[in-house]
Amino acid sequence: MECEKRAEAKSLLEILPPVDFCCIYGSILHPNNLDKTSMIDYIIGVQDPQQWHTKNLKMNQNHYASWMMHLGGARLITNVADVIGVGVHFNPFVAHNDKTFKYGVVRVHDLIQDILGWERFYLGGRLQKPVNILVDNLDIGNLNCVNLKAATSAALLLLPSKFSEEELYFKICSLSYMGDLRMHFAEDRNKVKKIVHGQLKLFQTMYKPFLEEYAAKHLLRLSLSGDNKVNITQDCGLSTSRSLISYLPQPLRSQMGTELGEKKRFDESGRTVREVVIKSKEEAAECMQKILRRKVMVSSARQAVAGLLTVGVVHGFQYLGNKMRKAWKSWT
Repeated sequence: MECEKRAEAKSLLEILPPVDFCCIYGSILHPNNLDKTSMIDYIIGVQDPQQWHTKNLKMNQNHYASWMMHLGGARLITNVADVIGVGVHFNPFVAHNDKTFKYGVVRVHDLIQDILGWERFYLGGRLQKPVNILVDNLDIGNLNCVNLKAATSAALLLLPSKFSEEELYFKICSLSYMGDLRMHFAEDRNKVKKIVHGQLKLFQTMYKPFLEEYAAKHLLRLSLSGDNKVNITQDCGLSTSRSLISYLPQPLRSQMGTELGEKKRFDESGRTVREVVIKSKEEAAECMQKILRRKVMVSSARQAVAGLLTVGVVHGFQYLGNKMRKAWKSWT
């Protein structure tokens, strides 16, 4: 990300209370994005959201819906995020330095849980796509490597024996949209392709280490086509499928084990591990997809309700209207 854009994106942090983690995501990362009016999207991680919102309400009360500020303040804001939503409070349409920002505030513990365990598969899914980290006091960027490796494995389970590198990124990008209710009426139908095409080099940088690791373990083979595009061939046998499953987050493996059955075995160090029993790669993929679809459906619905409550009626319908206009254009 060029220095001028980075400084522009980082400017909002100067008027907010201190944070432990911050990254930007979305269209600002597209190298060819010329839309100067689009919102700059932040994810902000803090140790104690209620305490942080208390400070921010004193500094930037105009960022919040007035009814929340008057009825319950920081406690209500945090409770709505935790109880109704998925632990994230978003403030959209924040004007600063002639730019418009949207920032989501999350407890860093919850962020880490979602990255490592796909507990709600909301922010964990967001961080499987390119982001630009501005603040990282807790080394979350390094922890996210576990998330990226799991996303690679999940996508490989869903793909056939032969596919292109680009198709792999389409599948990775689509994981967190499976079951998302917004995709039916409030999202661009070509959103996944636009994200990958607009940020292809960033996807390649993010996922190259895992492709090379899997190639070294003979789980897949990489080859160049005549136009220098990477093609991938993977082994679809049971042994490889079991290896891919072993790289998925433990809570997801446990849910798969509940549905498909599991057995105990000893690993190289002599520890007992549980292994999902599968009859075929297709069976494993179908089960995993069903679980992820359910997670995303619940999380997207909860966050949509929390979002409408927290941003207020005017901003809520403004935001939804913008989304639906983009969706309509993509369908027509």
